[in-house]
Amino acid sequence: MSQPLFGLVPAGLPVITQPTETLSQTSLVYAIPTAQKPFSHVVIFLLPGVVLPENTAAAIYLVTPPDRAQGQEVPTSRFLGGVGPGKESAIFKLHNENSGGQVILGVSIEDAGSVAQRITELQAARSSSGGGGGGGGGAFDGHSSSLALVPARQQPSTLVLAQRIIKNAFNFLSSFSGQAGQVEVIPLKAFEDWWRKFEGRLRSDPGFLERDD
Repeated sequence: MSQPLFGLVPAGLPVITQPTETLSQTSLVYAIPTAQKPFSHVVIFLLPGVVLPENTAAAIYLVTPPDRAQGQEVPTSRFLGGVGPGKESAIFKLHNENSGGQVILGVSIEDAGSVAQRITELQAARSSSGGGGGGGGGAFDGHSSSLALVPARQQPSTLVLAQRIIKNAFNFLSSFSGQAGQVEVIPLKAFEDWWRKFEGRLRSDPGFLERDD
């Protein structure tokens, strides 16, 4: 797994794709400095084109270095949630925790069923304590590899979908525009090319219009 697998976006900071440390092919560490710009939320997502091994998901952990003063010898980790097939992104609340001016996140590729079970337990614990918590929760369909690891988003309205289709077409066709006298025109072939590309993306990624890319 030499190519980057995950993207991390700490609130208000640029996207991070390269891990600070690769412990193994299935275990990555991201140490994010917080000294200049603290943050309490982070989005973690699978990068485009990345497909995890079958029946696996990425478990997300907040890692705390050992407190020598308390006699701790090894780091501790707290399970935050996960991302995986069917739910490729999630937002996590870190409760303003940081360690020595940085937030350390671990991403571990594990059995999807195990990750889903711990998400269910995490949700139950939050419900019993009355806390909403951060992202990473959701339902899991045990009869498929799909993970629903973040709350379902509200479906965009028909108007919003139409605006996104128009925006997609405008971005594609604007480079083909030309002048016919005083009128700006676009070749019919360019429109046909856009429609073919747009239709192909709809087939390969039916939900792309629901995301505000």
